[in-house]
Amino acid sequence: MRALLVVNPAATTTSARTRDVLIHALASEMKLEAVTTEYRGHARDLGRQAAQSSDIDLVVALGGDGTINEVVNGLLTDGPDPDRLPGLAVVPGGSTNVFARALGLPNDPVESTGALLDALRRGSERTVGLGLASGTPGTEDEAVPARWFTFNAGLGFDAKVIGRVEQQRERGRKSTHALYLQQALRQFFGEPHRRHGTITLERAGEEPVTDLVMSIVCNTAPWTYLGNRPVYASPKASFDTGLDVLGLSRLSTPALARYATQLLLSSPEKGPQGKHAVSLHDVDRFTLHSKVPLPLQMDGDHLGLRTSVTFTGVRRALRVIV
Repeated sequence: MRALLVVNPAATTTSARTRDVLIHALASEMKLEAVTTEYRGHARDLGRQAAQSSDIDLVVALGGDGTINEVVNGLLTDGPDPDRLPGLAVVPGGSTNVFARALGLPNDPVESTGALLDALRRGSERTVGLGLASGTPGTEDEAVPARWFTFNAGLGFDAKVIGRVEQQRERGRKSTHALYLQQALRQFFGEPHRRHGTITLERAGEEPVTDLVMSIVCNTAPWTYLGNRPVYASPKASFDTGLDVLGLSRLSTPALARYATQLLLSSPEKGPQGKHAVSLHDVDRFTLHSKVPLPLQMDGDHLGLRTSVTFTGVRRALRVIV
């Protein structure tokens, strides 16, 4: 098997020595070319080159969810084609690793490499669905390039929190769960639209859902992790169905306390519920409009401000080794 290993040298939970050990382990089982990313978007460029090459059977992403997202977007530059495109394998190296853990892989990179090698020997793989976010036709965001996401996206509050975290990381702070919680509280107290949201959700044949403060789009469950605790915004979300949505129309102090508690106590059977919560399951296509520009995040990366985004759930989009 001919494989390309895309290595993020800034991966939070791996050292240079650990990465060398993992590379040698993988190279013992396949013809491996390892490339270290040098700039933002480099993993996407490498994924695109692999997709356009006839020599690569597998792309292995060693890094966090952001690295995996870039590789996936590179592989799917010309659209999904699981039978033709190289397969994807992941070795988690980030602080949260939602995609890898949602696939059932160990969170430890060494153990995950062992699981990957076992899967390759068994020929074990699955084809997963992905989400696609694009500019809505007829709006000022129409020309925004489409982008794939593997496990979640969000417009509004959660994207603002991620933007705050990225600013802190640029100032030298390490990405931790405590940092996310701290910035979530700061965003809450500074949120100008927490009582009267600006987001409207539209889908064909249904009444619009208006005045949402935040909207979380899930392609799988759990939504994220706090340490080893899975957090379920949309418990029924799956790589085998369309997209799920959780929308909240109010984030007053009592509402925040209620929904935060429900998220912390969430399970595969039960997620947030209440009169200010809207839950949709297995939706193929919908649009989020906002009266004011709001931040958009996908797979934990802040992507700037948007006023309208159309989401599509694409089934059987990518072949993954598990």
